[in-house]
Amino acid sequence: MTKEALSLILKDMYENAPRGDRTTMIRLFGIKYADELTSCPSPMKEIAELSSVGESYHAEISKGISLSKYVKLK
Repeated sequence: MTKEALSLILKDMYENAPRGDRTTMIRLFGIKYADELTSCPSPMKEIAELSSVGESYHAEISKGISLSKYVKLK
């Protein structure tokens, strides 16, 4: 998956998140798309910046990727 496609998914998840759950949705994005994110050559900062979430949220994406080894989606 391209960095552009991933950034669009992140933007959608962020913008449509319930009130107060935006950061949670960023982590969920990292969990749900961990395989795609780790195989993508672009850095997380770039994906976060392209999505208009802000490059500072790259750490939240990385947290989600780390959590993906231990959690399953409902």
